[in-house]
Amino acid sequence: MEGMNMRTIIVVFVILVLEGYCWERGVSTTVTYDHKALVIDGKRRILQSGSIHYPRATPDMWPSIISKAKEGGLDVIESYVFWNNHEPVRGQYYFEDRFDLVRFVKTVEEAGLYVHLRIGPYVCAEWNYGGFPVWLHFLPGIQFRTSNEIFKSEMKRFLEKVVNLMKNENLFASQGGPIILAQVENEYGNVEGSYGDGGKQYVKWAAETAVSLNTTVPWVMCSQRDAPDPIINTCNGFYCDGFTANTPSKPAMWTENYPGWFLAFGYPIPYRPVEDLAFAVARFYEKGGTFQNYYMYFGGTNFGRTAGGPLTATSYDYDAPLDEYGFIRQPKWGHLRDLHMAIKHCEDYLVEADPSSVSLGMNLEAHVYYKTSNDCAAFLANYDSKVDSNVTFKGISYFLPAWSVSILPDCKNVVFNTAKVVSQKTLDVSFTHNTFTSESSLASSAWDWYKENVGVWGSNSFVASGLLEQINTTKDTSDFLWYTTSIHVDEKIEQDQNKEVALSISSLGHAALVFVNKRPVGFGYGNHDDASFVLKTKISLNPGNNTLDVLSMMIGMKNYGSWFDIQGAGVNSVVLTGSKNGKENLSATKWTYQVGLEGESLGLYKTKLQNSSLWRRGNATPTNQSLIWYKATFLAPSGKDPVSVDLSSMGKGQAWVNGQSIGRYWPAYHSRSTGCTDNCDYRGSYNAWKCLKKCGQPTQTMYHIPRPWLNDGENVLVLHEEIGGDPSKISFVTRTGQEICASLSESDLPPSDTWKPKVGFTSEVPLVRLTCDQGWHIASIRFASFGTPKGDCGAFIPGTCHANVASIFQQACVGKQGCSVPISAANLGDPCPGVVKSVAVQALCSVGDITLNYH
Repeated sequence: MEGMNMRTIIVVFVILVLEGYCWERGVSTTVTYDHKALVIDGKRRILQSGSIHYPRATPDMWPSIISKAKEGGLDVIESYVFWNNHEPVRGQYYFEDRFDLVRFVKTVEEAGLYVHLRIGPYVCAEWNYGGFPVWLHFLPGIQFRTSNEIFKSEMKRFLEKVVNLMKNENLFASQGGPIILAQVENEYGNVEGSYGDGGKQYVKWAAETAVSLNTTVPWVMCSQRDAPDPIINTCNGFYCDGFTANTPSKPAMWTENYPGWFLAFGYPIPYRPVEDLAFAVARFYEKGGTFQNYYMYFGGTNFGRTAGGPLTATSYDYDAPLDEYGFIRQPKWGHLRDLHMAIKHCEDYLVEADPSSVSLGMNLEAHVYYKTSNDCAAFLANYDSKVDSNVTFKGISYFLPAWSVSILPDCKNVVFNTAKVVSQKTLDVSFTHNTFTSESSLASSAWDWYKENVGVWGSNSFVASGLLEQINTTKDTSDFLWYTTSIHVDEKIEQDQNKEVALSISSLGHAALVFVNKRPVGFGYGNHDDASFVLKTKISLNPGNNTLDVLSMMIGMKNYGSWFDIQGAGVNSVVLTGSKNGKENLSATKWTYQVGLEGESLGLYKTKLQNSSLWRRGNATPTNQSLIWYKATFLAPSGKDPVSVDLSSMGKGQAWVNGQSIGRYWPAYHSRSTGCTDNCDYRGSYNAWKCLKKCGQPTQTMYHIPRPWLNDGENVLVLHEEIGGDPSKISFVTRTGQEICASLSESDLPPSDTWKPKVGFTSEVPLVRLTCDQGWHIASIRFASFGTPKGDCGAFIPGTCHANVASIFQQACVGKQGCSVPISAANLGDPCPGVVKSVAVQALCSVGDITLNYH
């Protein structure tokens, strides 16, 4: 090959390997397992997996998200199957648009990745009712998730439906498809004890039923220590390095490794440092694991009323390697990519034998995988949460930062340390605000509006004695249920007829607006961990009859816990104190009930009512009032990138764009004011409350509008505001730029020439790599210094030793999606001989025009 040296050949080989398929499409694949790993066509495999839930994105987003997952080093895409949306009415199935499961699996197949299909059909997933259809609850005699014949019959019917759908499309591995794993049930072991003997019988039945469906691929049960053979029991948690399967014949598998945590209205935003996440992954493989899945790798959005809860937010970002919009989150994505590559270098050793454990000192250990006495791979671990250490392994000294693992694919050279992040970083995204007009904010006159009636509005209302439970009454057809009654004040009572009395309303959850004589008097609500609440307020009553209207609001049906399916919601006690009778319990009186809102019944969110005379327009659009519907038209921001609507000026409600619900919003519910940090120490065990940000602020203000839901011309935004907000301050935002940074030292050397890996690590000097997201390019170099630069991304400054190398980076990078620049004095000059130097560079990624200015 004239003109091609060996390094060029290696690089070409790397590209072909990274871009190639994991298997030959259309060729039958055998998937089994042994005590070490999944075995695919007779070969044990080390596999990296990531959760991507198809309904939490739109089909046009799927290819890009899956492509980025593959580029990040994943082999497998995992997803639940969402029964409630696939069978909204018993016997009537829906597998279209965002719920086109076949299309999603085929999209993964086209990318050359495997699929783990977690059919459940219980999914949890912070999804409404845990994925169960609400109609299931109303089948006479049914009990969920136990040895109940009615439930088992329905569950088996849906399992068969999904399995047969996959078989008919030849999507299982034995048919040449990508599905190599399936899951039945989900985290049942966490609640099994609450179901007694029925729970044990149910586990056995679920396993037998799954196996009888003859998928030809292994089945798993996560968090299920008593999973019967041949079902593989798997681990869920922040750490799984201590996990072993329940029989010696099964491999150690990790189905849910959380890169962050989900958002709930009224709570701060949790995040997980990538150093800790990488540590957890490395420890798992170090101690014998061979399959792990990030839950989530891409979280996405809870559109419509799909969010479970209660009070789960619309964003399901999860601090995942790919953010809610599908953009790469750095350094998390890049650091994990490098980790995956390092582990892949060890694959032949990890699947060969069990590890040998070697103590290196207090909280220090090595795990060594031998092929022969002279051929091995090793993991060196310092699991102390505070103290860095120097260790000696096989006669060589190594530095191990606290809470870190070093990976040595040849038992000599460290190719990766979990605490040493050399991947590029990304600053917060730049936004361009596009309002409905050319002004900076919306004029009140831009809005049409409709005032919702308080209380009974339709002929389908009904009367019942006592307070009805909400879910059994609404059947989750709406978030709302009106409770209406009368309070009579004796007109003969003088002087006291207008005195205040105390009203106490107790609710199982989740929120409630209270009106006396059609005027709002109070708003109460719970939180994600305890949705129940008591609303207490003083009210004034008039002589004669007074109306009391309570609008009870659901914010996602419960999705987790034992017997969660029968836990109720809605008002359960109403008491007056201070009336002529002293204490008056209204709970048992007659109440009139109205399911839903009048605006919902009219379909005000639908585009066909855009020009309806129902809408009112005037110069004085009502603001900061409860139960107002708003409508305005707008032009979408230019470009093809994702769009958000900024609803920070609103209170609580739901939003629709062109008839599509973009979810519930609640920016008026601020998180607690303390407990947050922007610099969380990654060392030591992580939990969902360890690392928090945005205390004292709304949980979510930006709401995702998928591009396919927008028209090229005019679009319609409809809001139903429940407690009061100001729509004139709403704006749309889209991403116009992204600042990326990289820093690397001359001391960050690649492996020595004595070890030649099969893939990657081919450079003899460190390389600074800059990469923009797909479809973007490097528009300009903002800072570039070689020497002793100081600061961090967004705030770099030259050190005492400084060479301005911006022109070198500009020539190598501007106009490209990505670039690599060798870090050496020979390439960049030597501003201070004898000093170990580093480079720091900051660049702007853009979808717009290229700019050449730099400093």
